[in-house]
Amino acid sequence: MVRVTTAEKQPWQGHPKGSKAYRNLLLALLFGGLATFAQLYSVQAVLPGIARDFGVSAADAALSVSAATLGLALAVIPWSWVADRAGRKRAMTWAIAAAVAFGLLLPLAPGFGSMLAVRFAEGAALGGIPGIALVYLNEEVQKLHAAVAAGTYVAGTTIGGLAGRLVAGPVAGVLDWRAGVLAVSMAAAAAAALFVWLAPAPRGFRPVARGQGPGLAALLLANLRPPRLLGLYAQGFLLMGGFVAVYNYLGFRLEAPPFSLPASLVSLLFLAYLAGTVSSRLGGGLTVRFGRLPVLLASLPVILAGLAATLAPALPVVLAGLVVFTAGFFAAHSVASGWTPRLAEQGRAQASSLYNFFYYAGSSLLGWAGGLFFGAAGWPGVALFAGALALLAGTTAVLTLRGAPGEGAGR
Repeated sequence: MVRVTTAEKQPWQGHPKGSKAYRNLLLALLFGGLATFAQLYSVQAVLPGIARDFGVSAADAALSVSAATLGLALAVIPWSWVADRAGRKRAMTWAIAAAVAFGLLLPLAPGFGSMLAVRFAEGAALGGIPGIALVYLNEEVQKLHAAVAAGTYVAGTTIGGLAGRLVAGPVAGVLDWRAGVLAVSMAAAAAAALFVWLAPAPRGFRPVARGQGPGLAALLLANLRPPRLLGLYAQGFLLMGGFVAVYNYLGFRLEAPPFSLPASLVSLLFLAYLAGTVSSRLGGGLTVRFGRLPVLLASLPVILAGLAATLAPALPVVLAGLVVFTAGFFAAHSVASGWTPRLAEQGRAQASSLYNFFYYAGSSLLGWAGGLFFGAAGWPGVALFAGALALLAGTTAVLTLRGAPGEGAGR
């Protein structure tokens, strides 16, 4: 007769903060986020070069960003189905390996259409990381520290986004945009290997067998009904749309008069991402003291103040505004993305995937739409567009998230 200890009878409580497994998990997700977001947004630093190489407009060149984020948005839900059956770490490993392969193929694209097709496939592969990472994290760390851990993960994604742009831009300035994105893909391959090595084996995961429990469609519908979850999805859609619009078109503004900056210097504007690295971690910590909704709402005036500063004709003020804008966005995103699995009553992977679907749909659709405002009204048009999206996000949060679990301190 096999004796079962009391510890074995108890459900898995998660790795405690400070343990080796906790640190390895956060490091693994940091490298996974680095590999994902370095590839996803590397082309953003070379959009003027893509426009010149293929002879297309600024808005058309931005489709190279939208193609990948659209592929990611469409793939996050199928990846959640894979993760429920194959396991979180295994699904993420498959996803990141496929994404690196497509990233290495991208510089070989002979034309604009084929480049967009490869970017779409790369984005679809990358959908297996952000769609699963926060669920994996919530299952493997103690609930008390989940918000802080989520903030740390989002901070890692900012480092990835920054690294991809900072590598691609200068390399493209010396060689061309193809060499720039190739350098990023090679760095992403190294980060992917570190993710696989460091990520601890799942202990909180329970596989879903075929025919067991609700189907994918039922879980998606269950997570599309609650107004609170819809409010969180709206945060991702609206705020990410404005964020990508700003970063897509600010480079075109700075390369044109009166600034007339070279591409190698324009790529340095992505150093503003470091503000997001700090604010996402800080935002996660502040939720423990003040609650999620107050921190989310406090981030929105920061976004608006940053946008207002980018309208100035002085370059230092524009750059300071971009730093403030970026800090506000990532604080809000870290709260909304980490809150989503908490509010899901069933199908946490699907809820997280739906958040990512709307988040990257906003990146694809609204990020591209910002180009229409840029073409019609220049940079003030983009700033007003992004500001209106932030105001709409704040209104939605107030209407839908009051009284939600975790809204206030100690809840």
